Amino acid sequence: MTRAILVRVGQAVLTLAGAAVFVWTLQLLAPGDPGREVLVARGIDSPSAAQVAAARAELGLEKPAYVRLGEWFLGVVRGDLGTSWSTGRPVAVELAERLPATVRLAVVSLLLAFVIAVPLALVAVARRGRTTDLLACGLMFVGAAVPSFVVGAVLLDVVVVRGGVGTVLADGSWRAALLPALPLAIGAAATWARVLRTVMVDRAGSRFVEVARARGASGLRLLVVHVLPGAVPALLTAAGITVGSLLAGAAVVETIFTWPGIGRYLVAAIAARDVPVVQGAVLFGVLGYVTASLLTDVAARLIEPRSGDARQ
Repeated sequence: MTRAILVRVGQAVLTLAGAAVFVWTLQLLAPGDPGREVLVARGIDSPSAAQVAAARAELGLEKPAYVRLGEWFLGVVRGDLGTSWSTGRPVAVELAERLPATVRLAVVSLLLAFVIAVPLALVAVARRGRTTDLLACGLMFVGAAVPSFVVGAVLLDVVVVRGGVGTVLADGSWRAALLPALPLAIGAAATWARVLRTVMVDRAGSRFVEVARARGASGLRLLVVHVLPGAVPALLTAAGITVGSLLAGAAVVETIFTWPGIGRYLVAAIAARDVPVVQGAVLFGVLGYVTASLLTDVAARLIEPRSGDARQ
């Protein structure tokens, strides 16, 4: 068990290091002169050649690429993600300012997804093969297929604009998180419910469930006490993937609801071609995804060690 967890931690570290190198390398493929882009981001629309040369010197672009990569990587290890071209502020500081709003949105989304997914899966398993099961599966497929930004746009138009409930300009508070969290929760709940249903149907036909049924356990008790706990590792794995994507920013949904989180910050940086911000936000998203995946995998191994060994 300990060896397997250490191996998993090592894989996570290597993944982060590889992602960091990849994220930095992408700037070499970006069109345009970085020196000129910095000046344009600072409001100088037509910089002179001397200004561009000075900006390039400021950025250290005359150094070989491997030297710049090494300096940037050491800075990342120290928590220095560079300076925003648009604002001139440290990227790490600006990410930290927006992190609480993104965390609030992620937490509310996960709670809503749990409230939707577990009852939906239980109903589907309890009535499997019947009309109710087919309807539940249909809802799962629709929820997984419809993009969250489409659901978000519809909710914004119908609930906020026409219904007058909520506000167009979200302030990032817990109270304002419910509406923008719902589109994210629907997609997550659909995936979780499908995973739960598949695992629970498999476990419902196992021998120990048949024994419990023969001893007089009710249908609800069979599902909740004997079947559902065995599906927890699979649910944790699915949740880990969801947590990673939410911490990555849920960029489009945050932009639709003007949510002051990291996702909206990333979209604005892409529009402004603010490379350090894009690099920092993407790297943070990778960190969130890898960390969530690592923690859920370790938790699944602790809950059911044999499931982790079987995946090796």
